[in-house]
Parts: sequence; structure tokens; C-alpha cells
Amino acid sequence: MIPYATRIESMAETAAIVGGLFKSMTDPSIISFGGGAPAAEALPTELMGQLCQKIFAPGGRGVEALQYGPVPGVADLRRAVAEQLLRPKGVECDPANILIVSGGLEGIYLTCQAFINPGDVILVESPTFVHTVEIFDMVQAKCVAVQTDDDGLNMEALEAAIREHHPKMIYTIPTFQNPSGRTLSREKRERVAQLAEEYDVLVLEDDPYRDIRYSGEDLPPIKVFDQTDHVILANSFSKIFSPGSRLGYVLASPDVIEKLTHVKSATNSHTAMLPQLLCAEFFNGGYFPEHHARICGIYRQRRDTMLAAIDRCFPEGTKHTLPDGGLFTWAELPMGIDTTALLPKAVENHVAYVAGEGFFVERDGRGKNCMRLSFGANTPERIEDGIARLGDLLKSAL
Repeated sequence: MIPYATRIESMAETAAIVGGLFKSMTDPSIISFGGGAPAAEALPTELMGQLCQKIFAPGGRGVEALQYGPVPGVADLRRAVAEQLLRPKGVECDPANILIVSGGLEGIYLTCQAFINPGDVILVESPTFVHTVEIFDMVQAKCVAVQTDDDGLNMEALEAAIREHHPKMIYTIPTFQNPSGRTLSREKRERVAQLAEEYDVLVLEDDPYRDIRYSGEDLPPIKVFDQTDHVILANSFSKIFSPGSRLGYVLASPDVIEKLTHVKSATNSHTAMLPQLLCAEFFNGGYFPEHHARICGIYRQRRDTMLAAIDRCFPEGTKHTLPDGGLFTWAELPMGIDTTALLPKAVENHVAYVAGEGFFVERDGRGKNCMRLSFGANTPERIEDGIARLGDLLKSAL
């Protein structure tokens, strides 16, 4: 048999975790708190039908939608990102410094292809997003975990890790972090940018949940504090528009965008044109503000329902985070409960979650008594039902 590339073996463990996550998420018989899917009610299906008709009407953009397109992305979508998504957050940028990609993960993949050599060190939060670690494993990077607090990365631990490991990159999800739901404070955001400059380290700021804040104070991206082009900002339209459109974007310096564009061209020529045009028409037609307010209302209700249900149904001693936005909460259960071992039994009871230990690159047993729970895709009624089932199962496990 022809041997596979060594990268396939490197990513085997994280690939298995990600594969299991998607399996439960797409099974309609299971109340899945596993994947980070948005609410069905948050998908603008009727409006997309109308915009499709507009695009393919005589004299519309039908030919553009079905033809090859520019590698960096459609110009009016890049402009919408700069003016409607970044400028309100304090990021002033030229649309030429924005690259439209095929989902937020591709932005991370392209960055790794441009910067990471086998053996390079990437500092990641503990815990961190397992799907991104799958990419880091594929490019054969060495992930080193950095301690986190209630307000994100611990700055003393981060600087100590930089000094010890001389990383090529710091990867962080600063807002409503996946999996914990925690948010990096303003002071820490500024300090991350300072450390990147001081130690000449790249920061990959992955911020796909930033725009679904429904309580608390809005915070500027780390990119706002970047004075030396050490920060690459990656984002996604999956949570605010549509995950099925597979759209995301990257903001970086002109030189970095040029290199990422070369990698993008070698990977898949350009991002699909029809989703880009639909997204551009959605933003430039003025539909986003009303849509945004509506989805934040949906997720606020679902968050409140889940947190109240956890408090009511889970075993005494359970702790959970209190996210101001995003789609996740992180539950820490009494010791003695192994959420990995318990997951098959949960699925038998038609409810699913993501076991906590898969989010820790340390692979030393951390997170065994933790779980990530997503409240985005299920109605309040299904959340109540699913959390009650999990609560019964967890109490029996004790």
C-alpha cells in the first residue's frame, strides 16, 4: 500500500474528534449541543430567494455569479466588510487589505500555509478550538498551551511561554471563546499586541463570534492595538449570515494579503462567486442591522434558557461560564464524571455534547470532567428537554 503523508498521522486524533462532532450535529433524532450551528430561524432563507431572483434577473449579476472571479474576492463584499463590520469596531482599513475566503477555517489554513513550517511552535489557549488544532496538526506545528483565566489568556503565562518556546504564532479567539465562551479583556487585548511587537511574534486573531454580542460591553479587536502589522484578523460569515455559504475574510497588511492571495490561488483559485454576491447584496441592501438585532434576541433567549436549565438540572457543584454572546457555555462538572466515557450513553438517550478533554492540547487528562454545550441550534423547548436528560445521566454517573 502506498504510504500516506506523515501529516495524515499527525492530525488523526483531532480529525476523529471533529468527525464525531459533525456526526451528532447532523442527526435529527439527537438533541445536539455539540456543533456550533446557528439557529434555523437565524438563516435568512426567504430573503436569499429574493436576492437570487435579483442576481439572475435580466441585466443582473447572473454572469458574474456563474463565472470565474477575482482571487481576493468580490469588490463590493470586501468594501462592506471594511465599512459595515470593521469600521464600527474601530478598525480602519482599505478593502484591498481584505481577502474573502471559503469559510473562517480557510483563513486559518492559508495563514498556516504562508507562515508555518513543520516544528514551528504555535501558542494556543487552554482550552482551544479543536478544529483549528486539526489544521495546526496537519501542517505539523507544535502546539503549546497557555493558561487562561476568567477573562482570557493569562498574560504572565503568555509572556513566559513566548520566552521559553520562541513561537512563530499566537492563536487566540478573544471574544466568546470557543469552547469556553470567555472574553479577553480590553487591557489584555492591548497587551497581546504589545507582546507581539516586543517579541516579533505573529498573532492570529480568530473572531467569528464577535458580532453576536447580546449583553455586556463591546470591545475592540486586538487588531485595533496593532501598530506594527503583527496581527492577522480572521473572521467568518457563518454566524451572522450563513454557514452553508462557506464565507469568511482575513484582514492583514498588504504584504501578508499578497502572500495569502498566492496561497489562495494555488488552493482553489477563488471563493465561490454566488455566495459572495448574495452576501454582498445582503449587506449593501441594508438588511444586516435588522437581521443582527433579531438573531441576537434569539441567542439571548436560548443562552438564558440553557444556563437556567443547567443550574436546575445538573449535579450540585457544577460550574459554568456566563457568556455575553456567541453560542457556547462551558460546564465543569464534579470530579469523577468522565464526559468522554459518558458520551456514548448520552447519544443513546438522544442528546449530545462535546467532551471537554478534546479541547486541551496538553492531552494529560485535563477537561475530563468538562463539556462544551452549544445553545444556538435548538429551540428553548429542546434545550429544556436535552439538559434535563443530560442532568439525569450526570447524576446517575455520580
